[in-house]
Amino acid sequence: MSRPQRRTPPVVIRDNRRIDPVTLQPRRPDQTPAERETKHGSEHAVGKGEPVPVEHARAEAIRAAGPADELEAQLAESTADLQRVKAEYDNYRKRVQRDRLAIREVAVVNVLSGLLPVLDAIDRAREHGEVTGGLKAVADLLENHLAGLGLETVGTPGEPFDPAWHEAVTHERSNTVEQPTCTTVLRHGYRVGQHLLRPAEVSVTEPADQDSRRPNPA
Repeated sequence: MSRPQRRTPPVVIRDNRRIDPVTLQPRRPDQTPAERETKHGSEHAVGKGEPVPVEHARAEAIRAAGPADELEAQLAESTADLQRVKAEYDNYRKRVQRDRLAIREVAVVNVLSGLLPVLDAIDRAREHGEVTGGLKAVADLLENHLAGLGLETVGTPGEPFDPAWHEAVTHERSNTVEQPTCTTVLRHGYRVGQHLLRPAEVSVTEPADQDSRRPNPA
């Protein structure tokens, strides 16, 4: 008489992990193994028309793209940020340089304005032939140094009259000119760049009227 065979009970493996190995989300303590299996199946049934969480879809896209594409995207973003910061720094540096030059020019203008009476005294002495010897060396050195700071003389005999740079002291007409011309410089003017320190005082000659050029009838 044969003995009845003993049936071996099935081996049941229960997943008691607190973190879902696929979704990486914490599990509820009261969730049963059946619910875990059901949730696991619904979240990962891709291609069967069932909804897929956004986090899982993004993770799948990153894994599908590969680490090389992800690094390339990060590199492009970092490069764009670097270029934007560099452009802002270049604009800031140009603005600071422009402001620095403007402040320097204003300071030079203020200093040179106080030296104009000295230059006028040198010009008067030169007209009387008194700038000789050591005084001439000092005058030449001073004028060269001021020219190095950007000081320019305004007013030269024979140049066209410009009311922006010249101040007419006397006025006459002549047939020898075709436009208003500075014939005599009574006092030199000075400028630094486009900053006019003082206009030149000049004698202006204008063309004669057309009627005066016609010969008188006999």
